[in-house]
Amino acid sequence: MRSSKDQQPSSRETPGTKSQWSLAELESVEWWEQRDNELVELKDGPNKEERHAFDLEERTAQFGVAVIRLTKKIPRGPNFPENNRLVDQLVGAATSVGANYCEANEGVSKKDFRHPISRCVKEAKESRFFLRMVAASEPQLAKDARCLYREANELLLIFASIYRK
Repeated sequence: MRSSKDQQPSSRETPGTKSQWSLAELESVEWWEQRDNELVELKDGPNKEERHAFDLEERTAQFGVAVIRLTKKIPRGPNFPENNRLVDQLVGAATSVGANYCEANEGVSKKDFRHPISRCVKEAKESRFFLRMVAASEPQLAKDARCLYREANELLLIFASIYRK
């Protein structure tokens, strides 16, 4: 059993509710950890050894993180107006894949499951499209964009298969 010092608020225990946390307590809680300077995860989740090898929630989260890291390398600003739009669209689509999958897992009926999964398919297609545009816009990032394009395509095929079944 955890000691009271190590306990973290559940998703329902946020400041302003019945069990309030002080600012000092919130700052002392280690919510995130970084492994191998790459993967960012919640500490209170299951250990990596406990996860299933095909954990789609984690895979979609890693895809979103990888896309965010790629977009940080893309030059932006008034001299690159087309890149500003590409980055916004790409980050939105890539992170929506995981968010919609999380929503689908909470569905209570088949309809509640299928609709978010169909959005996963659409967002994966959109991510794939914008990764292709990034590769065309920034040739020095084409190799990284192609790797993420392949991952987006795999996610698309997985979610399309889930939707059909």
